[in-house]
Amino acid sequence: MKHCLECGEKILGREDKKFCGDGCRNTYNNKMNKDSNNLMRNINNKLRKNYRILNELNPDGKSKTTKTKLLSKGFDFEYITSIYTTKTGNIYYFLYNQGYMAIENEGFVLVKKDN
Repeated sequence: MKHCLECGEKILGREDKKFCGDGCRNTYNNKMNKDSNNLMRNINNKLRKNYRILNELNPDGKSKTTKTKLLSKGFDFEYITSIYTTKTGNIYYFLYNQGYMAIENEGFVLVKKDN
């Protein structure tokens, strides 16, 4: 006799069944897939916030802003998802499909990659 991985109740039905019902299956999987610690949760929250800021300041796919404006909205330059270097040596920092590149006078060009 098999027992539910979540609650321990006896399982009736198919031989390969692991849970007594949808509720236990969902609870078990939510426990297994949640951010395992505060570090991961905090990093994901910072990435999400940075993305929202870039998305708000760059609604048309290409724009300019300043370091002051980014910082005033809470942008954290430590958190990115990728770096892209162009053939001419320009470096773009990306948060998923939203990116930025530093220009003169503490300015930034904001870009959006096509999906």
